[in-house]
Amino acid sequence: MAKVRKHALIKGFVQGVWFRATTQEQALAHQVTGWVKNTSDGNVEAVFEGEPEDVERVLQWCHQGPAGAIVQDVEVETEEYKGEFATFSIKRSYW
Repeated sequence: MAKVRKHALIKGFVQGVWFRATTQEQALAHQVTGWVKNTSDGNVEAVFEGEPEDVERVLQWCHQGPAGAIVQDVEVETEEYKGEFATFSIKRSYW
């Protein structure tokens, strides 16, 4: 099966609750590559690449997030798979 790429915007109370770190843990546990970062408007943005079922598992986890998070919405766009990542990283945001 062909690998997929999903771009997600996770909205709600998702900063300051270890969302990025636990997203990275989930992605690595499911062999999903990509990145996650905070956005200037208080949300979290991520790109996931991998096998469809593995990416879907991580996206489903994003609907709940870690303890303390209050996820209000997860917007997901399908993009062309690029295979550009060796691992899953946390991007630092500078705004």
